[in-house]
Amino acid sequence: MEEFVIKGEIRKEFGKNACRRLRKKGKLPGILYGNNMENIPIIVDKKDIHKILKSETGENTIFKITLDSQTYDVIIKDLQRDPVFYEPIHVDLYRLAMDKPIDVTVPIVLKGEAIGVKSEGGILDFVTREIEIRCLPKNIPEHIEVDVSDLHINQALKVEDIQVPEGIEILEDPEVVIVHVSPPEEEEVKEEEEEKEETLFAEEPEQPEVIGKEKEAEEEEKEEE
Repeated sequence: MEEFVIKGEIRKEFGKNACRRLRKKGKLPGILYGNNMENIPIIVDKKDIHKILKSETGENTIFKITLDSQTYDVIIKDLQRDPVFYEPIHVDLYRLAMDKPIDVTVPIVLKGEAIGVKSEGGILDFVTREIEIRCLPKNIPEHIEVDVSDLHINQALKVEDIQVPEGIEILEDPEVVIVHVSPPEEEEVKEEEEEKEETLFAEEPEQPEVIGKEKEAEEEEKEEE
């Protein structure tokens, strides 16, 4: 696995304008904290963060940052992005103690093809795509693999069914559904009901108009008599 070592600087200017100037230079403002150390405002190169995010382990990548001749093992704990361009605008780095567990969120990857989909025509619903775990930094997995091969229609896999390597603790509710195979009829019936509702809703406004016209015709007939 590729080892990342990035260089950081202590940030001395604060405020929106200062942060804006940093970003224009390709830098990111951030905070270094964790394991009883004081919060240190830092500056890192945006390109370095992009490389880490694009690696196989993404935000769960353990890397080193050098700061004032000191080197720390860190992980990205929080990443703020621009709501429009989705570019990173601020990063929180958490200082790791390699002998102490850390809580992280990892993606779930499905393995195999459910028999309920392959042979029974069911629909696979991937409900929960990531879970929170606790483990030593060195044991953080790239993902958690879940085998769906034996799932029939109307069957589901929950968090309690996931098998993880020794040293990893799952923090999610055991009853949370990971994946479910539903029968195709449910989808078809739902679509038919929606179509009927739309048709009824579209026809309803026309009824008062017809009744109104009938009343007008009756009144005209009475006047003629």
